[in-house]
Amino acid sequence: MVILTLNCGSSSAKYQVYDWRNKDILAVGVVERIGLEYSTIEHKATGKEEYNEKFSSPTHKEAIELIIKMLLDEKHGVIKSLSEIGAVGHRVLHGGELFKKSALVTDEVVEQLKKVIPLGPLHMPANIMGIEAARKAMPNVPQAIVLDTAWHQTMPAEAFMYAVPYEWYTNNNVRRYGFHGTSHLYCAKRAAVLLGKKNEDTNVIICHIGNGASVCAVKNGVCVDTSMGLTPLEGLVMGSRSGDLDPAIIPYMMQNTGMSAMEMDTTLNKKSGLIGICGMSDRRDVAAAAAEGNERAQLAIDLECHRLKKYIAGYAALLGGRVDAIVFTAGVGEMGGHIRKGSCVGLEVIGAKLDQYKNEICHCRNGEFEISTDDSQVKIFVIPTDEELVITEDAYALMNGTYDVHTNFHYTFESKDYVNKGRARDLVKNLKKKPELKSIIALPR
Repeated sequence: MVILTLNCGSSSAKYQVYDWRNKDILAVGVVERIGLEYSTIEHKATGKEEYNEKFSSPTHKEAIELIIKMLLDEKHGVIKSLSEIGAVGHRVLHGGELFKKSALVTDEVVEQLKKVIPLGPLHMPANIMGIEAARKAMPNVPQAIVLDTAWHQTMPAEAFMYAVPYEWYTNNNVRRYGFHGTSHLYCAKRAAVLLGKKNEDTNVIICHIGNGASVCAVKNGVCVDTSMGLTPLEGLVMGSRSGDLDPAIIPYMMQNTGMSAMEMDTTLNKKSGLIGICGMSDRRDVAAAAAEGNERAQLAIDLECHRLKKYIAGYAALLGGRVDAIVFTAGVGEMGGHIRKGSCVGLEVIGAKLDQYKNEICHCRNGEFEISTDDSQVKIFVIPTDEELVITEDAYALMNGTYDVHTNFHYTFESKDYVNKGRARDLVKNLKKKPELKSIIALPR
């Protein structure tokens, strides 16, 4: 039996096929440019040739249909019939106040998700279209939704409430929800394993840094605060999002430029952050430009690291000064040594000491690494996130009737003996090219 996971964005659909019995990834892929003049698909299956092609995909319906066709394809596929798919797990951006944990999809669930669209107008329509398309293509396969916001439901009121008229919360659901929940969940539980502690005895600060970025404070194994808010716009400096800013800037600039509310929303989400400062969002491009003397590129790096450091130190205080580990994850967190370095400078005050050499050689997404000094009171880990595995396990458990909220549920990757087979294969290859990485591999204590 295999589990299919789908992550449908506004113009893309990422997917993964997981062999549940053998605990191995069979295929991954992504359809991009959905709704444009042409779409593309990139499909990679274990032991098969990589497939890249252009095709027409006006909606997510055509994208899902092609994904299924690729999975069944004689040359590139990994299954012989749809009956091999035991469940489908869908990543959903926002659960609002309606969904506190993962759930099986029903007609009623889809209608409830539509009520949450105003809280995530850029992502929720695509999430829902993907669910509807998959249900139509595979009507007899159990399907599940896994919410980005669910992990953060353990935040206390003083963390999730805003100091605005209380009726905004009761009438309009204005509160902090938090995002990247599946990533924070995975990294929190893996960090506990690496520390040799029970999840409920662990305090960690997780930095999920990609084009979108968020920090999460985890106390006794659960989320107590996070940097993103009602939407993914709040918090850190991101690739194209502003993160925290004085709200008075919004009406001030609207009055001075004549921008509409929609234009302001687009500017803050797509034209701000690193792009707004230096015109680039890819951290590799920004770092290269800074190295060549581009002052605005250097400013962008400094801004990003400054904001990160503020959140990490602030969350250390929130955790009562007892931090077991700081975790870096996602594309930039796993590969961007200069961002890790810049955000850790000065964190010696909370007991976290970055080993400069370990950090410099750690540019590999296939293993878990410890990049703190030997005498650092707070460990610093680089943990490749695995959001798809969280979705896979939730979908399987829901289909099997064994699921429970994450505070009561045990994931396979919480085991000391857990091995990601695909990642292990890639790590072996990387160790042959870069054997010095072996000295910083983080092994469960």
